Amino acid sequence: MQISAAALAQLIDATVEGDPEVIITGPARIEEAAAGQITFLANPAYEHHLYQTQATAVLVSREFKPKTAISPTLLRVDNVYETVSELLQVYQRDRVSQTPRQVSQHACVADSASLGEEVRIGKFTVVSEGATIGAGTVVQDQVFIGPNVRIGSNCLIYPGARVLRDCVIGNDCVLHANVVIGADGFGFLPDGEGNYRKVPQVGNVVIEDDVEIGSNTTIDRATMGATLIRRGVKLDNLIQIGHNVEVGANTVMAAQAGVAGSTKIGANCRIGGQVGFAGHLTIADGTNLQAQAGVARHIREPNQALGGSPAFGYRDWIKSSILHTRLPELYKRIARLEKRLEE
Repeated sequence: MQISAAALAQLIDATVEGDPEVIITGPARIEEAAAGQITFLANPAYEHHLYQTQATAVLVSREFKPKTAISPTLLRVDNVYETVSELLQVYQRDRVSQTPRQVSQHACVADSASLGEEVRIGKFTVVSEGATIGAGTVVQDQVFIGPNVRIGSNCLIYPGARVLRDCVIGNDCVLHANVVIGADGFGFLPDGEGNYRKVPQVGNVVIEDDVEIGSNTTIDRATMGATLIRRGVKLDNLIQIGHNVEVGANTVMAAQAGVAGSTKIGANCRIGGQVGFAGHLTIADGTNLQAQAGVARHIREPNQALGGSPAFGYRDWIKSSILHTRLPELYKRIARLEKRLEE
C-alpha cells in the first residue's frame, strides 16, 4: 500500500488537517504505529497515545479537539469506526491485488473447468472437472475445488479450503483457511443388530452472495436438496453446520457454535459462542442468543434475547444466574429454619 493522505481522504470522504502529501503504507494500532502508518482514535481512553504516536496519519472524528500540538496529519471523518472498516478494506484489496494474476504452474486445473477473467489460482490447488470460477476470484494455495462446483465472482478462498462436489458459492464470498464445504452430513441408521448404516448424502451446499466463513468451519451437504447459507451471513471459526440446515440472511454466529441437521435459523440473528442447536428446530428472525445457550425447542417469537441451557428469556436468565450463586447461602438458611420448626 502506497497512498498519499490526500488520495486516501478522497476514498474515505475525509478532511485533511496537516500535510496532504505524506505517504501512507499501511494501518497500525495507535500504541504501535510507526512512520508511514495510519492509525485511529475513537475511544477517549486512548487519547494519550495520540501525543506520543509515531504514526504519519491519524483518523479522528470531525469534532475532536487535541489538547496540545501533534505531529501526525489528521484525517477527520464522521464515524471513525466505520471509516476504519473502509480503510482496512482498501488495504486488504491492495494486498490481494499484489497476487500474480495467473494460474500457478504448480496448480492442477481440469481441461473441462471454466475460469473467468483475472482469476488467480495458487500453488498445488486442484480445480476439478466441470468446476466454474467467476471473474476476479482469488483461490490461494493448496485449495481443493471438487467436480461441478460453481464459485461466483470476486471471491477470496484462503489456503487449505475444500469445496466438495456440486456445491455452489455466490459472489463476493470469503472462505478462510481449512474451511470444508460439502462434507457428508452425519446420517446413519441403526439396524437390528446394533450397527449403524450410512445414509448416502446426495444433496449439496448452496452459499449465497457476501458470505464470510471463518477458519476450520464445516458446512455439511444435505441428505437430499441443499444446506443453505443465505446472503450476508458471517460465520466465525470452528463452527459446525449440519446437513439440511438453513441459516437466514445477515445472521452472525460466533466460534464453536453447532447446528444439528434440518434446523432453520432466521434472518438477522446474533448467535454467541458455543451455542448449541438441536435438530429440526425453527428459530425466528432477530433471535439473540447468549454464549453457551442450549436451544432444544422452537423459538417462534421474533427478536427475543435468550440465554442459558435450555435457553429462556435473557433477563430471567440473568436473574437466575445471580440466584444460582446464592444457593449455598439459601440452603443453609432453609436448614436453619427447618431445625427451628422441628424444635
